This record gives sequence, C-alpha cells and structure tokens, in this order.
Amino acid sequence: MHRIQHEQMVYYQFEQFAPFGELVHGVFTRLGGLSAEPFQSLNVGLTVGDSVEHVQGNRQRVASALGFSDDDACTTWQVHGSDVIVQRKRGPQSWPPPRADAIITAERDLPLTMRFADCVPIVLFDPVKQVVGIAHAGWRGMLAGVGPATVRTMSAAFGSQPGDLIAGIGPSIGPCCYEVGPEVVEQVEAVFGGLDGLVTRPSTNGHNPHLDLWAANARLLAEVGVGHIEVSGLCTASMTHEFFSHRAEKGQTGRFAAAVMLRGKAA
Repeated sequence: MHRIQHEQMVYYQFEQFAPFGELVHGVFTRLGGLSAEPFQSLNVGLTVGDSVEHVQGNRQRVASALGFSDDDACTTWQVHGSDVIVQRKRGPQSWPPPRADAIITAERDLPLTMRFADCVPIVLFDPVKQVVGIAHAGWRGMLAGVGPATVRTMSAAFGSQPGDLIAGIGPSIGPCCYEVGPEVVEQVEAVFGGLDGLVTRPSTNGHNPHLDLWAANARLLAEVGVGHIEVSGLCTASMTHEFFSHRAEKGQTGRFAAAVMLRGKAA
C-alpha cells in the first residue's frame, strides 16, 4: 500500500488501484483528528463513547481528504454478518443505517464508508462494469462469507465477472497478534476443511493458536474467482501508533475509516 500524508492525517491506498483515475479510496489511520484519549485522534466511530462533535468533525476531515462531502456518504450498521446492501441512488441516509457488513454501488460520486479497529477492510473494484464495494470482515464476518457474498452480489446486481475484480485487503489484526480460542479454530476448520496456512500454533507454551484473517479472506475471495488480490500486511495490533486496535487496546479505543467512491468523471 502507498502511505499518504494529507495535512495532519495519514491514509493508505492500494497499489493495484493506482492506474484507475475514476477510483477514489483510502484506509485512514488514527492520526490527524480531533478526539482526545483513548480515541485520539481521528476516531469515526459514534458508538465507542467519543463526543458526537468530535466524530462528526473527524468524518468531515476524512471526506475532505478524499474530495467528497460526508453528507453524501453511505454506510451500514456493522453486525459481523454477510448481508450486502446495494446502493443504487444518492440521497439522504436514514439513521440508524441498515444492518449489513458490505455495501456496493455503481453510482458516481457516491462515497461508501465503514469503520474498523482490527477487523478486515475489504475494498472491491470492477473496472469493467465500474462497480465498487466495501466490506467489514472480522472472524465472524469472514466465516459467514461476507467477502464472497459481496462478489456474488456485484455479479447479480451489476453483471460483474469475478475474474475482473480487484480486491484490497486492508490493515487489520495480523497473524502475528491474533490469538483465538478453540471454538474459533473449530469453525475455521469446518468452513475451510483444514487449517493449513490459516491457523498456526506458537511454540511458546501458554499461547493460543493464531488466526490469519488476511489469508482466510483472500482464500475465500479466490475461491469465488477474484483474480487480483492485494494484501496490505499492516497489523493494527502491532501498529497502535497509527491504527486503532480493539484487541491491543483492550476495547478502549476508536475506529478508523475506510472509504471508496467512483468519480463522476474519470481523472
């Protein structure tokens, strides 16, 4: 990923998306916002205990950095599932937003945003049919198949061919830090038919197995035909100087933003 500084903010962009001038996207860090500890400083999560004023101001900063208005942004109420919203038109969004963990659109100048703090951001782009999507894929959403569900919905709603899609798997808790219990390991094995390349057991006694959410999400996307997948390799739990991490900060933290949009006219 490319690391970009905009005023006091820092965000990342996937290298595979760079050739496409019509695509606007960014996975933001925690830097350059208004919020005080423990949400310092670019927290965009309204449900973590931060002030509404700070969150709204932070969301406006994110939108401004990417060249859109936060008033136009569409999002979901993330519930760790696999439901996908198809956003076909612009307009005022209801509150609370619909419960889902992915949102897609072919509408121009319609930003899609989500919030993260260890779960995996997945950004999808179809350069042929001109469709974008964003998904929230922690371990529950991953096992529920939110990535493949998003791909299938892009195909059903807009005619996207999975082989044309470009996927970016963004910063999230990495296999270096993501300890899980036996109940999660059992579910991973049931979904994938094995654990190779997905779960490792550290040699140090007393440590739980580690789950590789990057590899798991990438494998599921590849299984439904996505041909181009970029993995950021940035671990939020080991980079709390840049990212919020629910695990590393014991739940007392904010949420960083990820956003994607099709420009009204290609740059």
